[in-house]
Parts: sequence; C-alpha cells; structure tokens
Amino acid sequence: MATKPPQNDPHLSQQSYERTFSFAGELRNVAEARLAAEGFLRALAGDAPPSAHEYWDDILLVVTELAVNAVQYAPGPFALRMRRTFGGVHVTVHDTSTAEPEPRPFHPRSGGGGVGWHLVHTLCTQVMVVVHDHGKDIHAFLPW
Repeated sequence: MATKPPQNDPHLSQQSYERTFSFAGELRNVAEARLAAEGFLRALAGDAPPSAHEYWDDILLVVTELAVNAVQYAPGPFALRMRRTFGGVHVTVHDTSTAEPEPRPFHPRSGGGGVGWHLVHTLCTQVMVVVHDHGKDIHAFLPW
C-alpha cells in the first residue's frame, strides 16, 4: 500500500518539494505509484507549473515504466522518491534486484514489450543506475 502524505504537509513548501512512497511490489502498486506521482505533481504545479504541458505526462509515463519494471523484474517491495530540482524533477525508484536494466528489442508480433527502458532514456535528460548490496536505485531526471 502506498504511503499518502497529509493534505497540509509542512514538508512540501515552496522551498522543498520531495516525497517518498513505499509499495509492496504487487501489480496494483503500479497504478498506486502513478497516482502518488500525480499527487506530487499537482502539489508542485500549484506553486511552480511545468514550463511545457507535456512534461507532466512525461514524468507520469517514466514513473509508470519504472514501477512496471520494478514489479516485473525485482522480487519484493519498491520505493518511489520524487524531488523537485532546479529546472526539473528527479525520480528515483529503488527495487530489490541487483541486475541493471537492459534494453530489449521490440517484437510486436510476440506480444510487444521492450519499449519501456527506451522510453525512459528518451524522455529523461539523464538516467543513472546505482547498484548496491540490497538492490538498485534508478535515478531519472526530467524537465519541468
């Protein structure tokens, strides 16, 4: 289940936009992660609207793809952290797998798949994978 911050959270001010959400690693958590990201963006847009409308959708798509990958390829829980940076949004997804994501070829005749990691790299200004003893963190930086 996603953790949900209260409506009047003092930690979300004009100076500091940051949220962390935890999920069990179940398929339904993908939708919950997207909804959590939407809430973060709604709060952020109240004080600092995106400089282009498509940035909102790009961030939601990246969060969705990273959450899908965490559920599909990493056993157990995952976490989503979103933070406002100068000129953008920093999305971090932590999962329990130490395997680095690899691009896969897209084969539409065999049911698709293989598009998500390419989308993440296309939409982000920077993507980094940090592997450690207890899993990995995927850092994605997007414009806002």
